[in-house]
Amino acid sequence: MFVDEVQISVAGGKGGDGCVSFRREKFVPRGGPDGGNGGKGGGVIIVAQEGMTTLLDVAKRREYMAQNGRPGTGKKRHGLSGEDITIRVPCGTLVKNAQTGDVLRDMKTHGQRLVIAKGGRGGFGNTHYATPTNQTPRYAQKGRKGESRDIVLELKLLADVGLVGLPNAGKSTLLSRTSAATPKIADYPFTTKTPYLGIVDLEKFRRFVMADLPGLIEGAHKGLGMGDEFLKHIERTRLIVHIVDIAPLDDSAPEDAYRIIRNELSSYSEEMASKPEIIVANKMDMTDSEERLAEFSKAIDRKVIGISAVTGKNLQRLLTEIAEVLWPAKK
Repeated sequence: MFVDEVQISVAGGKGGDGCVSFRREKFVPRGGPDGGNGGKGGGVIIVAQEGMTTLLDVAKRREYMAQNGRPGTGKKRHGLSGEDITIRVPCGTLVKNAQTGDVLRDMKTHGQRLVIAKGGRGGFGNTHYATPTNQTPRYAQKGRKGESRDIVLELKLLADVGLVGLPNAGKSTLLSRTSAATPKIADYPFTTKTPYLGIVDLEKFRRFVMADLPGLIEGAHKGLGMGDEFLKHIERTRLIVHIVDIAPLDDSAPEDAYRIIRNELSSYSEEMASKPEIIVANKMDMTDSEERLAEFSKAIDRKVIGISAVTGKNLQRLLTEIAEVLWPAKK
């Protein structure tokens, strides 16, 4: 199950109380104070984990409370610190304040850590308060409460290339032919209901991550269809590969399909609409596809690469074009 947003409560542990204690030993009639300090409360730590693609494991709990510190005891023994709680999230997760919506941290790289709720400091035992003028303090400090807050974790997939297009345009087939990813493929709309990531290996030891994003429909930026649930995953991509069915079963014009998606991207954000784009006409194994390709390219006045994700036609050319955008040659 794919989960890309979850709200949770986090709280650091309370610090342990300091101890009030005096030495009580044989032949030591007036032992001084020997109360130990309380231990520090545990913290809640968020760690970015490579290989994770969903927040499902995090969503299984709504509250994450670290362990309290142990109180100090006599003989100047300090209490143990509480254990930290580690929350592992996929790389690309935004950590937000649930009340204000402010982004607290963008967890982009593997191993990146964020202490989201610090544990409370342990209290001082009465040993700490002993002075030449107050040699028998009968008080100690209470441990402090840990930090607590409500946060929202929002996953935006980290991919170099995002595949976009109307349902059934052939995005899943293309990803399966160019990488080791195995998305679900069938001849009906919305086959892909969760984003898939695939690693595409090229020559010269180069590789890039390609994301198959669920099919968008007109009005997606308003929440229709799969809606803006998945539009946000396109924001981090460096390049958009826009796939259009050159021979749709309903005989609609490919240029109309292209303009629908372009409108959704620009309506969602101008930044997304301005990303580099490669336009791909898929299903070039169909009859009269070459004429359709020429008409489509002329209608939108853009360069279009014709491919067949099923037969593999022109896939190497497409990958070469993608590589030239991701790694432009130095002039």
